[in-house]
Amino acid sequence: MKSQTAAHHRPVDLAREHGISTQAVRNYERDGVLPAAERTASGYRVYTGLHAAALRAYLALVPAYGYGLAAEIMRAATRGDVDAALRAVDGGHAQLLRDRETLDAVEATVAVLTSVPTGTRPERPLTVGALAHRIGVTPATLRKWERAGVLAPARDRGSRQRRYDADDVRDAELAHLLRRGGYLLDHIATVIRQVRAAEGPGPLAASLDGWRQRLTARGRAMLVASGRLADYLEAAGL
Repeated sequence: MKSQTAAHHRPVDLAREHGISTQAVRNYERDGVLPAAERTASGYRVYTGLHAAALRAYLALVPAYGYGLAAEIMRAATRGDVDAALRAVDGGHAQLLRDRETLDAVEATVAVLTSVPTGTRPERPLTVGALAHRIGVTPATLRKWERAGVLAPARDRGSRQRRYDADDVRDAELAHLLRRGGYLLDHIATVIRQVRAAEGPGPLAASLDGWRQRLTARGRAMLVASGRLADYLEAAGL
C-alpha cells in the first residue's frame, strides 16, 4: 500500500463528512471495512486520505449491496485482495440481474392471471389428480413443483391427501405459464413467493412499478459505488 501524502484527519473529520458518529467510524475500522489507523504517542487515531476514500466507498456500497456484502467487499479491499472484492461485487450484480428477471417474469404473466374471471376458480379444494387434469400436467409434475417450493397445498387431516384451494390453483396456473415460457423451477418459486406476499396477482400488479423503481435505484447505486471503490483501490495502489 502506498504512503498517503494527504493531510491527516481526526475521526470527527470523517464523521462530519457523512453525518455519522465518531464511534461509527471507529466501529468501521474495528470491523475491517476501513484500514487500521496509526496512533499518536498519546493513543489517538490518525486517519489519512486513504481512510476517507475507504469510508466513502463503504457508505456508497451499502445502498447498492446491503450491509453484509458491502462489508465483505471492503474487508477484501482493505486487506489487498482485489479479486475477492470484485468477486463479491460480481455476486451483487448477478443478484440484481436475477431480480430483474423475476420482475420480468411476473410482469409477463400477472396480466394474464388478473384477466381470468374469478368465477373460474374452484369453489372447493381440488385433489392432486383434479388439479393436474385442470391445467394439463401430471400429478407427478405437481408433486415435483411442491418439492421445489412452487406449491404448498394443505393436507386432509384424515386421509393426508393433498387439497389445493383457490390460491393453490392460482399458483399452479402461474407456474404452468412460466414453465411454458422456459423458466426454471427455482425462478418460478421466487415469483410465486412474490404473488403470495402481495396476497394475489391483482395487488402484485399494482406494486410492480414500485418494485422496478427499487431495482433501478439499486442499479444506479451500484454505479456510484463502483466509482467510490475504484477511487479507494487507486488510492491504496491496488
